[in-house]
Amino acid sequence: MELTFLQGEKATKRVYKHFTINAQTASPTTEQQKLEFFYIGKKADNISSLINVFESGYAAESVSNAKSMLRRLLNNSKNISLPDIIIVEAPIGIEQLRDLHLFLLMHKGLTPVPVVVEATNATPAEIERFKNYSFVDDIIFLQDYNRQRLLRKVSFLKKLKHKFVNELNSRVMETNLQVTSPASPVLKRAFDMLIAGLLLLALTPIFLLVALAIRLESRGPVFYIAKRAGRGYKIFDFYKFRTMAVDADKKVAELAHMNQYNASEAGAMFFKINNDPRITKVGAFLRNTSLDELPQLVNVLIGDMSLVGNRPLPLYEAASLTTDEWAKRFMAPAGMTGLWQIKKRGKEDMSIEERINLDIDYADRFSFMYDLWIMANTPSALIQRTNA
Repeated sequence: MELTFLQGEKATKRVYKHFTINAQTASPTTEQQKLEFFYIGKKADNISSLINVFESGYAAESVSNAKSMLRRLLNNSKNISLPDIIIVEAPIGIEQLRDLHLFLLMHKGLTPVPVVVEATNATPAEIERFKNYSFVDDIIFLQDYNRQRLLRKVSFLKKLKHKFVNELNSRVMETNLQVTSPASPVLKRAFDMLIAGLLLLALTPIFLLVALAIRLESRGPVFYIAKRAGRGYKIFDFYKFRTMAVDADKKVAELAHMNQYNASEAGAMFFKINNDPRITKVGAFLRNTSLDELPQLVNVLIGDMSLVGNRPLPLYEAASLTTDEWAKRFMAPAGMTGLWQIKKRGKEDMSIEERINLDIDYADRFSFMYDLWIMANTPSALIQRTNA
């Protein structure tokens, strides 16, 4: 066995490893035996087992390291082959799997690659959780597989994933041709840039006053900057005025019982609570008047968002909306206001299905004239009745 080390960006722990089986050790005779793996985890025994099965492969200790390695593989795809399957150890956890899944969605070359969880040491409850997430293509126990059975499994999953991705891309292209005229995106973008630019100039005094009020009430940054997923799962930095105490994101787990949406583990995940205790006094005023949303005009100006569209989602929410039906809401641009805001904003009787269906409805119908209608109806929805 030949072992080649590939340099990481900053190899603080174990560096990435590229394993290649010499011809003397294994001489593949079928297409199945030429498959390549990418393993994410720390179990040396699992890696050794995979080396004995596959012609070549890669290993990384964490999702973060794996993403860096996969980027380099994509950049050098002419000289280095991409993996045929990604195997993730169960201890990595759901949150890291979501992060990996969104990364794969952003890179077309990796979208068809199956992702499986190696669950040898997982509890029955953890295995059930993995089964409930659509972005996990399968759950395996490596000790139950011999060489031929594992290769057949990988080959089957690869063909199945390719077929699913090709069918989904065909439907997306067909829908785009039906709902969008050639001139519509250009007109929408020109309008966004013009209005966002004018508003940023006109509202500069308000920006300064809001920034001063935030700093006087509490220490911490004036702006809240978070990663959000927009059209086509594109991830970007999302700007708002800070309305919560510093490190509010770290308190999500302890406030989960107050979640307005009450999502099941098997479905979409949204998080929103009424009278959120993390919101500051200035923050409550900003939210009730929607002044906290004004920095998103910068997102509009640089092209991350549009004035009208579906709200960009936190990554953990976006990762739960990747089924064929629900992913359709990501075909529309991300926006500051939209159909959901003018029809449901501030109402407590809103279900996850209602919110997603409104997003999908907009994705099916959006046009420049439809955007103007939504903008005309937005002012009456700006003043919320709840502190949510």
